[in-house]
Amino acid sequence: MRDFATLFTRVDQTTRTNAKVAALAEFFATAAPQDRLWCIALFSGRRPRRVITTTTLREWAAERAGIPLWLFEESYPVVGDLAETISLVLPPATTEEDHPLSHWIDRLAALSQAEDDSRKAGILAAWDSMERTERLLFTKLLTGGFRVGLSQKLMTRALAQATGQDEAALTHKLMGSWTPRTTSWEALIEADDPGADLSRPYPFYLAHQKEPDADLGPVTDWFAERKWDGIRGQLILRGGSHHLWSRGEELMTDRFPELARLIDYLPAGTVLDGEVLAFSDEAPLPFNALQKRIGRKTVPKRLLAENPVILMAYDLLEDAGRDIRHLPFAERRTRLAELVATAPPGAPLRLSPEVTAADWAGLAAERARSRAVNAEGLMLKRRDSPYLAGRKRGDWWKWKVDPLTIDAVMIYAQAGSGRRATLFTDFTFAVRDGAALVPFTKAYSGLTDAEFRQITAWVRKNTLQRFGPVRQVTPEHVFEIAFEGIQTSPRHKSGVALRFPRMSRWRRDKPVSEANTLDDLRAMLDAYG
Repeated sequence: MRDFATLFTRVDQTTRTNAKVAALAEFFATAAPQDRLWCIALFSGRRPRRVITTTTLREWAAERAGIPLWLFEESYPVVGDLAETISLVLPPATTEEDHPLSHWIDRLAALSQAEDDSRKAGILAAWDSMERTERLLFTKLLTGGFRVGLSQKLMTRALAQATGQDEAALTHKLMGSWTPRTTSWEALIEADDPGADLSRPYPFYLAHQKEPDADLGPVTDWFAERKWDGIRGQLILRGGSHHLWSRGEELMTDRFPELARLIDYLPAGTVLDGEVLAFSDEAPLPFNALQKRIGRKTVPKRLLAENPVILMAYDLLEDAGRDIRHLPFAERRTRLAELVATAPPGAPLRLSPEVTAADWAGLAAERARSRAVNAEGLMLKRRDSPYLAGRKRGDWWKWKVDPLTIDAVMIYAQAGSGRRATLFTDFTFAVRDGAALVPFTKAYSGLTDAEFRQITAWVRKNTLQRFGPVRQVTPEHVFEIAFEGIQTSPRHKSGVALRFPRMSRWRRDKPVSEANTLDDLRAMLDAYG
């Protein structure tokens, strides 16, 4: 654990990419195999489940530190991180233990099954044997909130340096539903066959947003299709079964049982990249129709009937068991079209149509009508491009439609967390309804650090009431709120919910009397909902 704490400190205290990679590579080269495996798991989001509630943890930490709970609660928002607050208030360790990281992970599993008294005793004993950084990490693991500022790409690069393996091959090995409890370092990293797990997807190829003034050359070099508003997924058909993976490496197979029928129509050794869409009458439904099925492990028959799904396929990654990602997109697309054509009309599979135009102005016009077909814009793919791993610049671009916007009044403010714990960054916004202000959304991104500091100073001087960490403020400032979609919501007083809201501008030029109204919001719902 001490070595892992040293690694965490080295990674956390530098912004230099090479320094982070070097620290990780050293750990992978020297740590015990099981600790290396847990390091990969933790740094790639495979965290143990929460052992205890944060409320109970705060109470025990205050008790062990010998301070009143109110003082701990006042300290927490100033520090901005619960685990760090606990590590700072606890008294120095009275014993010294240096168990491996895997030991403490096993201890977490045992504590999760223990009675409250035994769990408390175990946590206090662990705190009492650790130095500050180890305590911080152990507490983060207790709460299921372990995160580190390092991309999986950098972790894979470090792993490649430590093992001498190809980075792309390692990226493939790390995909899938493995955990350190279901595999070993030898099986996951050292084994030669990265395709041993028949359910394992390929790393997704991600696109950059097209810059407004980008010169991409002749339009004939590019393939354009709709950027569909669904869930990006890879459908794996191998070994007589199927698996559906999200871009975030989440297994979604059971949530969309309709796609199981494709086993009957497509050959084994097929991997499709596409978009899971709610689909009816040969047209995509709005995203909120699909959203009703997200998060469900089992789907009732009513929802299956009301919101059926298809896979809108736009790439073929594996054909007859062969990885064809190295082939030009145009050739992969041809093979994909031939494959989709073999499925009967009623199959839950469609080929994403090409969007054609004589020039870039024509494609811009097609992009402008995206919302009319429940799309987010266009995808542009160079016809000779291979299918790469991760977010690469140059061959694939997403050309999204401009966001919807509405001018709203800030009525509540709340402090952020982490490095923004001393700033008010989380705001609630309202629209006008006669003389009243009706709250309709929250937003916490879009402003510069300087603007957050300015609004924080204003909030402190213009607080009307406090509700725990939330402050009601004088309704004085108008902000332009940008968002990607709007839908009906019975949970909100306004009756609507926004998709991906953020602050795009602080409208210092507008008084509250010129902010948008609830009728404006409802009109947008009728037009775009």
